[in-house]
Amino acid sequence: MLPQHPGAEVWLFGSLARGDWDAFSDVDLLAIAPTPPLADALADALLAESLADDVIALSQSRWQSLRGGDDPYWRAIGREALRLDQP
Repeated sequence: MLPQHPGAEVWLFGSLARGDWDAFSDVDLLAIAPTPPLADALADALLAESLADDVIALSQSRWQSLRGGDDPYWRAIGREALRLDQP
């Protein structure tokens, strides 16, 4: 079960989100929240529950900026990431 944090989002990215994972793939998550401290708290909770190998914590405004920016790495994550905290 995902930790509950008001206004937060959890996104899967990387090989699992793209569907090209293998036995050596890790679980990469984005912890998105209204503020950086809340995003950090969500990331810590996800790691404490052993739900991911890597978690990147971002504020919602930073996430929107990165996924719509010029960096091809973040644009690809923005296209391929799957939001996990919605039914």
